[in-house]
Amino acid sequence: MRIVLGIALWALASVLAAQERAVTKQVVVAAPIEAVWQAWTTRAGIVSFMAPAAEIDARVGGAFHIHFNPYGEPGQKGADDMRYMALQPPSMLSFDWNAPPHLAQVRQQRTFVVVRLKALAPDATQVTLTHTGWGDGGEWDLTYSYFDRAWGTVLGNLRQRFEQGPKDWTEWLARMRAPAASAAAPK
Repeated sequence: MRIVLGIALWALASVLAAQERAVTKQVVVAAPIEAVWQAWTTRAGIVSFMAPAAEIDARVGGAFHIHFNPYGEPGQKGADDMRYMALQPPSMLSFDWNAPPHLAQVRQQRTFVVVRLKALAPDATQVTLTHTGWGDGGEWDLTYSYFDRAWGTVLGNLRQRFEQGPKDWTEWLARMRAPAASAAAPK
């Protein structure tokens, strides 16, 4: 009996240890699946909801560079050197991702994001985003918490993009430009 119980506990512990920590967010967008696909796979689409600047080459290995701060130094703009990992139009795309610049230790490594699109009706698409590949402890835990909040905002912006129109980045860019201008000013 003890041996059976011990084996059962070991098996349960193995299953729990094997479960990958993931950030998963979901939203329903009032748009056809093809329009939502374009939002994730074109520069104009990304700028309409995610960031004020981007370099997009929607092919496996192609650029998925998302610049939250286009005035930042190279490596400090956001997701500067990310790549599409897989594309299955119009239902799935994945890309690698890194931590924000203020989490420098983890920023040098990559995690993975999978976005799945499902048509619920001609003008309604379910978007499910899953972010995996997390380490444990320290900056990994801070990064996980950061993205647990951030991806909800991104998907909220995507929903708003189709309800109210593309995001206006004017104020955001003014805030980003101010520190860049003062850093460049002669002293």
